[in-house]
Amino acid sequence: MLLHQVSAGLPMDTTQILLVVVITVLTILLTVIGIQVVQILRELRRSMEKVNKMLDDAGLVTGGISRSVTGMTGMFEGLKTGLSLVNLFGKKKPVENK
Repeated sequence: MLLHQVSAGLPMDTTQILLVVVITVLTILLTVIGIQVVQILRELRRSMEKVNKMLDDAGLVTGGISRSVTGMTGMFEGLKTGLSLVNLFGKKKPVENK
């Protein structure tokens, strides 16, 4: 009907003009909003990838620290055992006076 009136040379009604303007503006706004949502989702994906990499790195660091602490514990246990042996053999027997 709209094309028929325009092609026939009849002037458009103000309601029809307003409707065309509103539809055009809404279409442009929804397109811009859709583009912004896509960009936000891409940025969110990048952020999640960075957080995932940070968590992986933190897991590697804590694993390394755990292995180091375990190794140091074993070393200290060995030193403790060695010192107890030295103390055991290093004790002098009391000399009895006759």
